[in-house]
Amino acid sequence: MVKIAVLVSGGGTNLQALLDAQRDGRLKSGKIALVVSSKADAYALTRARDAGIETAVLPKAESPEAYGMQLIELLRLYQIDMVVLAGFMLILHPNVVRAYAGRILNVHPSLIPSFCGAGYYGLKVHRAALDYGVKVTGATVHIVNEIPDGGKILAQKAVKIKKGDTPETLQKRVMEKAEWKLLPQETEKLAKKIAKKEKKH
Repeated sequence: MVKIAVLVSGGGTNLQALLDAQRDGRLKSGKIALVVSSKADAYALTRARDAGIETAVLPKAESPEAYGMQLIELLRLYQIDMVVLAGFMLILHPNVVRAYAGRILNVHPSLIPSFCGAGYYGLKVHRAALDYGVKVTGATVHIVNEIPDGGKILAQKAVKIKKGDTPETLQKRVMEKAEWKLLPQETEKLAKKIAKKEKKH
């Protein structure tokens, strides 16, 4: 069983989608073994504890590099095979990306390459889409590399923008129609791929 760590900073709705998928058997090649939050008061931690999953809080360090080292140490302690970013508000240092190359997934609330990269997170992404006047937005699941939102795209799902949408209503629709569907699906696919690789070794 591939051990998965989910990294969070907030409410944990994407974490919940993963927990639901694990409970329903849609996520079966991997098991969420650890939830790490950058904030001690993140509601995502409550969700994890309620599901009986180990949690850890890793607040911002003096430098991204130091944070990366602490994170790697923690992931190794729990023998983590794969990492999923679910609303994690810090950009991972290249040391983490290298340690888990090809094994870190992220979900981004737009159709990359639109409205992505450093500074584009949360409601800012949806506000930008509305300000720009695009008619379709969505979500993207991609492999994390050293460029924010720059890794290989694994899956995308489009969501129509409706008249009168606010960043909040759009965020909710993108989560429900795209993020919560794509993230569990792609987490299972990558876990399955990693499990096959491990078997060969």
